[in-house]
Amino acid sequence: MTLVRWAPFQNIGTIQQRMNRIFDEALSGHQAGSDEDWGLGGSWAPAVDIFEREGNIVLTAELPGVDPKDVDIRVENNVLSLRGSRNFEAETKREDYHRVERAYGSFSRSFTLPNVVDTEKIQADYKDGVLKVTLPQKEEAKPKQISISVGK
Repeated sequence: MTLVRWAPFQNIGTIQQRMNRIFDEALSGHQAGSDEDWGLGGSWAPAVDIFEREGNIVLTAELPGVDPKDVDIRVENNVLSLRGSRNFEAETKREDYHRVERAYGSFSRSFTLPNVVDTEKIQADYKDGVLKVTLPQKEEAKPKQISISVGK
């Protein structure tokens, strides 16, 4: 007898992705079997983490297989936008593939920045398929230690 741990929410993410895809197909009117259905067109959204480190807000985005030259990073009206594309390399014929799970085509993500970000000092680095955008906070927004003087 084998015991299997019950994990009722294990596949929620997959179910949500499938439901989103069903609604996207219904609303866009594209047919099954098209390039979008096959994962070769349309749009996709890279996974992103946002956290604070050493007085900076840091955004990391997973962009494996994306040439950094194909990524556009802009800040307008306190909105950080990432745009670009991952192109399908047609080294192998489409009919030779058994499965294509990675998404190809254009992507776009936008994030509203807090007013504390110094937009003039934003830096971006790309290494091992991960884009790292460092958003430094303005000096006046950083916490300051205030010493207490004891009255005489």
